[in-house]
Amino acid sequence: MFDLTRLSLWTRNHCRSQESVFWVEKRTRPGLRTTMNIQSAINKEVFIPRDERMLVAVEVQRRKRKRMSFLPTGAKGDYATFICVSVTNVKPHQLLITKVKQFGGSSSFTRRSQWTVEQLRQVNGINPNKDSPEFDLVFDNTVDQWVASSSAEKCIFVQILYHACQTYWEGKAGTLGKTGKLGRKSTQRRASQGAHRETGAGPSDSSPVSASRTLQARRKSYIPPKQAEFINCQSKLTGDACTMNLVIYRCKAFLNRMKNMMVANQRRSPGQPGQRITGSSMGNVVQRVNLALGERGDRLTRAEDKTVELMHKAQQFADTAHKLALKYSK
Repeated sequence: MFDLTRLSLWTRNHCRSQESVFWVEKRTRPGLRTTMNIQSAINKEVFIPRDERMLVAVEVQRRKRKRMSFLPTGAKGDYATFICVSVTNVKPHQLLITKVKQFGGSSSFTRRSQWTVEQLRQVNGINPNKDSPEFDLVFDNTVDQWVASSSAEKCIFVQILYHACQTYWEGKAGTLGKTGKLGRKSTQRRASQGAHRETGAGPSDSSPVSASRTLQARRKSYIPPKQAEFINCQSKLTGDACTMNLVIYRCKAFLNRMKNMMVANQRRSPGQPGQRITGSSMGNVVQRVNLALGERGDRLTRAEDKTVELMHKAQQFADTAHKLALKYSK
């Protein structure tokens, strides 16, 4: 069975640490929708009504855009795409990968495509030697080439997906083991019941021997699904020290978002788009340039004065040394 308790504890710690990292961004920009706000909104609008719980979401863009799209996206690039990993609350638990879109001018999220973990064939990290935002997801019927908003966001997604897949397949293996034990117990129970029956009756299809043969035939005919391969992924993403790596990548993602915010504010500081630069702003720029040039000129003047003073002191020292040499040479 899928170990939902262990995965829930691991995910709860992951979300708590995310809240501790992103509280500064929420305080500094009250009107901004942070990553945690977006993930919470996606979870409430898309997954909770379907009795699922989202584990992680990453905003992505295609590395190679498709030539033709049948989605009503409106203007080109007027939508945001998120790849989400979720787990169902109903037993038997299923691990799902969902593509969610948010179209421009709308605050709601729309579920577009969804795959089970059995349909996931490969997760390609592209570069195993350094952090990069590119990654590929290979399913039974499609191949998606994505670029995350940052390398840290992609590393968080790959690490949580890998941990969830490992937990899911370990739970599947445990379920098969329990099924085998239940089959052996039922066979023994049937054998004990047959011992108490009257002897002399011929063998029938419900005998313990036929039941055990049927169980063995089912086991031989069962083909376990192939697990997804994680290739070209850094070892620290698929290693044991997952908690510390997640903290590091969350800090990197937070710093990257703060950097993008500062760059955007600097670009908007001269004026809003469509506005002309006024004469006062140009005057301020010229004044700052003149001030910088004046300060540099003052520094050069002081350096020249110090040079002249040192030259005079050196000349005086040379004259004194010459007089002393003449005095003691007699």
